[in-house]
Amino acid sequence: MSVMDIDSKEYQLRCQLRGHEDDARGICICGNAGIATSSRDRTVRFWTLDEPQKRDYTMSKILLGHTSFVGPLAWIPPNEEFPEGGIISGGMDTLVLVWNLATGEKVQMLKGHKLQVTGIALDCSDIVSVSVDCTLRRWRGGQEVEAWEGHKAAIQAIVKLPSGELVTGSSDMTLKLWKGKSCTHTFLGHTDTVRGVAVMPNLGILSASHDGSIRLWALSGELLLEMVGHTSIVYSVDAHVSGLIVSSSEDCSAKIWKDGVCVQSIEHPGCVWDAKFLENGDIVTACSDGIVRIWTLNHDKIADAVELDSFASQLSQYKISRKRVGGLKLEDLPGLDALKTPGSSDGQTKVVREGDNGVAYSWNMREQKWDKIGEVVDGPDDNMKRPVLDGIQYDYVFDVDIGDGEPVRKLPYNRTENPYDVADKWLLRENLPLSYRQQVVEFILQNTGQKDFTPDPMFRDPYTGSSAYIPGAPSRMPDVSKPSYKHIPKKGMLVFDVAQFDGILKKIYEFNNTMLSDQEKQHLSLSEGDMSRLSIIVKILKDTSHYHSSTFSDVDVALMLKLLNTWPVAMLFPVVDVMRMIVLHPDGAGKLLQHVKDENDIFIELIKKATANTPLPANLLTSLRVVTNLFKSSCYNEWLLIHRAEILDAFSSCCSSSNKNVQISYATLLLNYAVLLIEKKDEEGQSQVLSAALEMAEEGTVDSDSRFRAMVAIGSLMLEGLVRRVALDFDVVNIAKAAKASKDAKIAEVGADIELVAKQG
Repeated sequence: MSVMDIDSKEYQLRCQLRGHEDDARGICICGNAGIATSSRDRTVRFWTLDEPQKRDYTMSKILLGHTSFVGPLAWIPPNEEFPEGGIISGGMDTLVLVWNLATGEKVQMLKGHKLQVTGIALDCSDIVSVSVDCTLRRWRGGQEVEAWEGHKAAIQAIVKLPSGELVTGSSDMTLKLWKGKSCTHTFLGHTDTVRGVAVMPNLGILSASHDGSIRLWALSGELLLEMVGHTSIVYSVDAHVSGLIVSSSEDCSAKIWKDGVCVQSIEHPGCVWDAKFLENGDIVTACSDGIVRIWTLNHDKIADAVELDSFASQLSQYKISRKRVGGLKLEDLPGLDALKTPGSSDGQTKVVREGDNGVAYSWNMREQKWDKIGEVVDGPDDNMKRPVLDGIQYDYVFDVDIGDGEPVRKLPYNRTENPYDVADKWLLRENLPLSYRQQVVEFILQNTGQKDFTPDPMFRDPYTGSSAYIPGAPSRMPDVSKPSYKHIPKKGMLVFDVAQFDGILKKIYEFNNTMLSDQEKQHLSLSEGDMSRLSIIVKILKDTSHYHSSTFSDVDVALMLKLLNTWPVAMLFPVVDVMRMIVLHPDGAGKLLQHVKDENDIFIELIKKATANTPLPANLLTSLRVVTNLFKSSCYNEWLLIHRAEILDAFSSCCSSSNKNVQISYATLLLNYAVLLIEKKDEEGQSQVLSAALEMAEEGTVDSDSRFRAMVAIGSLMLEGLVRRVALDFDVVNIAKAAKASKDAKIAEVGADIELVAKQG
């Protein structure tokens, strides 16, 4: 089938393989011999193509031997030992079983894993298995030949690359590339469990995650593509030589992707645990309703009308059973007959079921009849008035202030939506960088009280014995032994990565024109060539999706340095604002690094200029943000540690600045320093940051966001740093008490966190 064919058509149902008595879990394409599937019903079933019409498959073998449900499968192509091929299966019972397809008999039972087996790969004639017990094990001739720890949490999947290496995915949110027993690369980026891995022919590795995304990585570790569209956990991903990708999810769909875009979503009557391509481009899916389905682009193979109708009714039954109207199940609503009974008072409302919808009616006393009001859309159970944006009702509509003098943006959100999905779509719509994603998600979670959503790297749904994972149920195991903190310790660095480039360029042009008209400063102005270089620099910075491959030329860097060194201090801030964005670009950060290592250190010079005499708030703000953004690249860690004292001293007046943006930037600088100094176990540095943060927490004029960040720094330094005693001597307990009484929920929570750390002996 050519790629052209694939472009123009949609997948349609080809056949349904019925036989499993519980969730169908795993799929294994066994060359041209057939398809193997695994299930929660403890069986592996083998299906072969029906000879006469070659559209349907028939069950030809049931492999019985596992004592609990079965997950991953692998195919052994026919050889002397297995004339018709073999199947390897892994189960919840910790066993790996090897089956001879010719006889349907179990020929090997591999015992060694302590917990459920989650993935199997065939490596030449060896079997490599992975498990929730965090190990990889290699088996040869029925014996374990080696075992090694692979990840910090449950391993969920394994795949063998054409080049011979193995790749694993884990609940520790990473993928690892293995040559033998040595890990040659760790892929970082997912924000939750990596559940599925697959080979993307000639390109790299695909991963599916509980964070709702699918990622494509080069073997070098570079992220090539991120596909976002599922609204819940993505369980599996697979690729076809045509370039198509299929993924399956808890959101009851399998999605087809081409060039990173979702081109089709196939709805199912239940969670889709696995999806795989057949060689001809058809797709096999395993669903929690126990049915395995095959989907095709080939018109001659589409199922007959009876089968298509049967599937459509399964789907609509399932949707009806899940649909809720005004807090009630749709199937529990009365039918239209209920409108035969007259109402008891004027305006009394009644919701009845019409087809797949709930419709509201109001009793009209004067005319003695029920007037139709309209369809009911389910809202939160508390019947509060729901906010409306652009004519659509939402559970929440937030005002988001992204600072930089920008207008406040509206962010709509419904409780049923995946916050990651909402964040991505909103950032694209508002033309903001996707690097804001985590902050937007945290904002949504914090403001909708979804404390349980926190993607938890230790979260182990992996196939809990009960039914499919239910979105919205707490996914965290409460840890009773440890006190739980809401906001500390802070992990990771905060950066300022939104820029209004058009406004910045306009300001630079304006200042340039001022200089052109001033005889004495004319020689400092920019030429036409410089101006076009500047717009090229901005173009590179705007294109965040190519940060891994774009670079700056030496001319670009030289131009920026010239401006920093020669322009009058009062005109520096838009130039510094461009620098703030360049240091977030991997190549930009690297190229500037050589200019901090020599005698005239550009950033130290900049800080001196920006903070001298009576500093301009705009210079303070932009230079603070440049330094804060340097924390993003670990190559600046050493520089930040060496110059810590002078940097914090230079900006110390910002604590009492009347400019809210300066305050929040300074608080963020303190917070990033706290995270770095905790990691470096630098006690003297921690003490300096602690005292600056305490000063900020006590300052009466500090706005609440800045105060919050300062307090998170204090709590983190006390909990994970070396200065808990110092903080207690500084009377941190009273600061925490005052914070707990705050009307601002975040401040009250972090106050409680600090009080709790203070009490821990």
